[in-house]
Amino acid sequence: MYLFLPFNFVSMKKSFYLRLALSVILLMHSVISIFSGDVNDFGHFYLDRLGFSPVGIYIAWAIKLTHLFSVPLIWIDRCIQPVAVCNILIFIFGIYYVHWQNGWFVVGGGTNGIEFSVLLIFSFFNLMYPEISLRFTNKNKS
Repeated sequence: MYLFLPFNFVSMKKSFYLRLALSVILLMHSVISIFSGDVNDFGHFYLDRLGFSPVGIYIAWAIKLTHLFSVPLIWIDRCIQPVAVCNILIFIFGIYYVHWQNGWFVVGGGTNGIEFSVLLIFSFFNLMYPEISLRFTNKNKS
């Protein structure tokens, strides 16, 4: 039955909610900032001041477009590793340049911390490697 589908439907069924959550987050993070113009402000007023001038605007747009184009690729189960690696790198740089100084918590014990980015990084790892085997578990118990 799954033979004629153009993507790995069984894999997608196993990670449906993960793909849904990542898609919603990536779309909200990209589409809203693109239409509001915040992506330009992030490039000019933040990245340029960090020392990325004159390419801050291009980096900002590359980040938002990476998030945007990742969504359909996640749903057609294509280029999952490059999509995950690109987004993981974006989140790591985001932790370093934006969130690290604010600590761990996004809300509660602080604001704008790294916890959400860490969760997204591990979510992309789970998308790349949905099944792991632990060597110390013995499946052939007597």
